[in-house]
Amino acid sequence: MFGFYIALAVFLVVAILLLIFRITRLVNVVKGTGEETTSSSNNMNAVLMIVFMVLFFGLAGWYSWAHFDAYDPPVASEHGELTDKLFWRTMWITGIVFVVTNILLFVFSYKYRYNKNKRALFYPHNNKLEYLWTGVPAIVLTWLVISGWMAWDGIMSEAPEESEQIEIMGYQFAWSIRYGGMDNQVGDYDYRLIDAINTHGVDFSDRANFDDFMSNSLVIPKGKPVLLKIRARDVLHSVFIPHMRVKMDAVPGMPTQFWFVANKTTEEMRVEEGNPDFNYELACTEICGEGHFSMSKIVTVLEPEEYEKWKAEQKSWLSKNPSYMSQVPDNLKELAMVSAGINE
Repeated sequence: MFGFYIALAVFLVVAILLLIFRITRLVNVVKGTGEETTSSSNNMNAVLMIVFMVLFFGLAGWYSWAHFDAYDPPVASEHGELTDKLFWRTMWITGIVFVVTNILLFVFSYKYRYNKNKRALFYPHNNKLEYLWTGVPAIVLTWLVISGWMAWDGIMSEAPEESEQIEIMGYQFAWSIRYGGMDNQVGDYDYRLIDAINTHGVDFSDRANFDDFMSNSLVIPKGKPVLLKIRARDVLHSVFIPHMRVKMDAVPGMPTQFWFVANKTTEEMRVEEGNPDFNYELACTEICGEGHFSMSKIVTVLEPEEYEKWKAEQKSWLSKNPSYMSQVPDNLKELAMVSAGINE
């Protein structure tokens, strides 16, 4: 309620100031001094336009330079290098146009401020100018759109067959990660099978699930395609790995996917950043509830040999939860025990 009273007070103050300004203008008109007042205020506004322009571009330029590393983390994936090139190409073109047009806007506001001795030039049409400011943007935008479409088509193409398959499931408020095991095939699931332990709803009638395993962090190999099979269990989430330039929504009832190739290990990035504590991060970029901030996991990139060694050391989910063998069809139980590494 206190906030309402503050807002009401601010509104009343603004209304009173506007009313005073309006009354002052009317008084000046009655006295015949309105023209001088208009000229004086226009001169002041024109000067303030130039001051604002200098301050705006000065502060924007300083902030962009001083905090550049904060919003442009080093790229660590093959497709990320391509998307960064497209992004900065677009930024340079649109940035130059933005700066030039806004400088002209403010300068013209100063130069062509009201003056009773000046009259506007009547200039209704010019075909050459029309062709120029229509044709040039059309050509540039066509080039940008086509190059972006070609990059998108390659990034969103079908993942190579040898891709490392990893399922990422989002739920309030965490990520759960499941690997395809030694056969590198993430098995099927059924939401009706979800319980307190089987959080993914793994369907054990699918033999591909027998050797699947879970991990508390996302571990991926350098130089090998990684296919992220993404889904959500409750509300909308979004997988975001900033250094890999990976972002894909996790949508309930509509599985999505994204494949990429990491080209810098965690250790290499620690050396590049000069930070021995550096870690890649998997975060959620959808505001999915009050616990949204906790949806973060460490991403570790290893050399291929180290990754294969790490993967071989993992135990299947079924071997850690042998009671779920009861959900395996009878004709597949023996195969399940062998694939899952369960000793009788």
